[in-house]
Amino acid sequence: MLKSINQWCYPEGTPIEKVFEYSRNAGFDAVELNLNEAGGVGLTVETTKEEAEKILALAKEYELQLRSLSTSLLWKTPLSSPDESVRREGIRVVEKMLEIASFIGIDTILLVPGAVSKEVSYDECYERSQEAIKQIIPIAEKFSVKIGIENVWNKFLLSPLEMARYIDELDSEYIGAYFDVGNVLQFGFPEQWIKILGKRIFKVHVKDFSTSVGNITGFVPLLAGDVDWKSVKNALEQIGYKDTLTAELSPYALCPSTLADDTARHLDVILRA
Repeated sequence: MLKSINQWCYPEGTPIEKVFEYSRNAGFDAVELNLNEAGGVGLTVETTKEEAEKILALAKEYELQLRSLSTSLLWKTPLSSPDESVRREGIRVVEKMLEIASFIGIDTILLVPGAVSKEVSYDECYERSQEAIKQIIPIAEKFSVKIGIENVWNKFLLSPLEMARYIDELDSEYIGAYFDVGNVLQFGFPEQWIKILGKRIFKVHVKDFSTSVGNITGFVPLLAGDVDWKSVKNALEQIGYKDTLTAELSPYALCPSTLADDTARHLDVILRA
């Protein structure tokens, strides 16, 4: 398994070259970039092929792999929205992610399928998001880029059995899971999710969570929470997972590179567990 870190682990506005410098110096194998709004740092909805290739060349200079791409934009344009125009914009965001990923050899993008709310019922979220993803699958096939559906705090896909069913119903080799270890700890055991999702898992996010806090402020650095990392590692080995473990943590306010140093050491401990 490869040590990877998400761009969000550094303060907003950190130049891409600094993201790569801090990550390589800390000993990471890969960096997960994010698709940002126009005017953002790094990859944006306006990034051209030439601009994306320059970022790839820079990553290669730092001997870093780019293996996945995420975004926060789908929280603004969810595929579960009751507004068809919002759903269409969400589809365009995902299509842009797939295109950019193909430019620079990224094999998987992360997709948040939607969110359940008072305005969007559970069944509506399920049906609308699946319908939108079905429209996107031909684009994923065209660019040969996979889509990993992430389990997030969106009141949706709350069990591994349901997530497996949701993925299987989409019936495409390009659709799988982007499994987040820390996100399930409030209501389950990540090692059980891993074994049930099995080969559906394309990529893995790692963060820790303190169940005694039990809310959004309960996310803590790796090894500081209640994740049973030895069981998680064993479960990943059992399903034959050999890809990235991507840290997704809140940045340090002081000396941003220190988070990379700490997290790389924590991942070394996990990988030796």
